[in-house]
Amino acid sequence: MKYVHIGLIGCGSISESHLKAYAANPLVKLVAVCDLKPERAQAIAERYQIPHTYTDYRELLANPEIEAVSICTWNNSHAEISIAALQAGKNVLCEKPLCKTVEEALEIEQAVRQSGKLLQVGYVRRHASNIEVLKRFIDAGDLGEIYYAKASLVRRLGNPGGWFADRERSGGGPLIDIGVHVIDLCWYLMGKPKAVSVSGNTYSKLGNRSNIENYDFYQAADYDASKNTVEDMANALVRFENGASLMVDVSFSLHARTDSAQVSIFGDRGGAEIEPKLSIATEQHNTIINIDPQITRPGFDFQDSFNREIHHFVDNCLGKSQNICPVEDGVEMIKILNAIYRSAAEGREIRLDGEDTNATEQ
Repeated sequence: MKYVHIGLIGCGSISESHLKAYAANPLVKLVAVCDLKPERAQAIAERYQIPHTYTDYRELLANPEIEAVSICTWNNSHAEISIAALQAGKNVLCEKPLCKTVEEALEIEQAVRQSGKLLQVGYVRRHASNIEVLKRFIDAGDLGEIYYAKASLVRRLGNPGGWFADRERSGGGPLIDIGVHVIDLCWYLMGKPKAVSVSGNTYSKLGNRSNIENYDFYQAADYDASKNTVEDMANALVRFENGASLMVDVSFSLHARTDSAQVSIFGDRGGAEIEPKLSIATEQHNTIINIDPQITRPGFDFQDSFNREIHHFVDNCLGKSQNICPVEDGVEMIKILNAIYRSAAEGREIRLDGEDTNATEQ
């Protein structure tokens, strides 16, 4: 049996979802893990019976046994490590976002082309089982031309702190952390039209609300209530060259009654609600009908989606499938995210098809 020999770089919280998925895949051998904290790398290695540990990713990449890597590090290191891995002849699964800036994204894209290796961007929501079902309806034309999408991910108290709250390491707050997921998902389902303009807003009104008591929320390992340099929330309108549009709002901190996730797309023959669970709306015989697909996981299942994402990556490495999250998609998403941040900073619409095309850095 042909195995894919995997190395994992960065042993923070998201790495656990990668490791569980790799451990469950019969075509994988976990060879090495790397983390800046040697004790954390060693603990992971013992838990998953991984033979090699490193504190320098360059040493991991020098291991000739390793064929592919998962990059689960801070966002500001994604570009550097991805490029080094590609140049070392490794296939790469890079956690979202691909990187922080458009310049970095283009450098990664060039490294993919020069190396001839695979890079899969970690857009895990594309791999959810409900999305696979919905995609069949879309590809069959059941929803017709998709011309509008709206997405909202609201956390009323959900700033993880630590590196997530450090703009230098993360690149931003909820927009680049959770917003990237739903913006990408809608864009993917809309057929990946070319974005032509972006108008966005970011707000830093509430901070991380570390004063709140009696309510638990996820905190990063390096959480420090005194440090927060990212936005509380962001919203945006994205226009595409085919006339379609996308509206999005996301938050880490907001005076909302509850957390909520609502993602929908609309076509001229039907629409679909994706979150909180998949439901399709259309009409037949002059009558509006709702279709509720009978599937085991009608909503986004976190670990199952990671299992499916890793399975796709392994199959890509073995040449059994076509990468549905290529580097080019990562580049386009970074262009959109950076344009939203710039629009918010400058208080104006940013054009991606004209004078602002080469000036979308944060």
